[in-house]
Amino acid sequence: MKPKYSISIIVATLLIVLAGCGTISISGEKGVVNLYNLTPKSTFSNNLPHVNWKLVIEEPIATGGLNSKRIALHPKPTELKYFADASWTERTPLMIQTLLIESFTNSGHIATVGRDAISLQPNYILKGELREFQAEYFHGTAEPLVRVRLNAILFDPSRQEIVASDSFEAAVLSTATNMDAIILAFDIAMGKVLRRTVEWTLATP
Repeated sequence: MKPKYSISIIVATLLIVLAGCGTISISGEKGVVNLYNLTPKSTFSNNLPHVNWKLVIEEPIATGGLNSKRIALHPKPTELKYFADASWTERTPLMIQTLLIESFTNSGHIATVGRDAISLQPNYILKGELREFQAEYFHGTAEPLVRVRLNAILFDPSRQEIVASDSFEAAVLSTATNMDAIILAFDIAMGKVLRRTVEWTLATP
């Protein structure tokens, strides 16, 4: 049986103050930072193919604003801020790399999958670029719209050529303005992108 995951929210009280400007507090508790994580995908389409090749997943490239543990928000399209009282448990690109690896493993349809650092000698390499990973507050609702977009490239290292490329995006409106609801919207949006990325990768070669 495939494991079922509920949203994993890791809450820790840290007596630190996030450096820099451009932060928005939801809880109102100055200096208290809650840590959050997202969950991998574990359900996929019934016609997902089985493959016997090895896949390496590289850490996605991300812009400076997203290459951080801080949770990004856009009060308007041209402005980037962060939540002052919330953070991911690790840098966003590293978290997404881990989620991809766990999602491929959960599918049970691939022989071997891992990080680029463990020398798998893969048949294919999945490269990614994280283009969107933020809560947006400019859509006319009090609740933010969470948007995730990952550009994916499947690369054949033996031939040194790109096999295919695609972009996967999901947008989910948060059900409330509190942080738990916003993180749940991130989890749902990321889950949609994870599922589509896994299914596309396994079907493409």
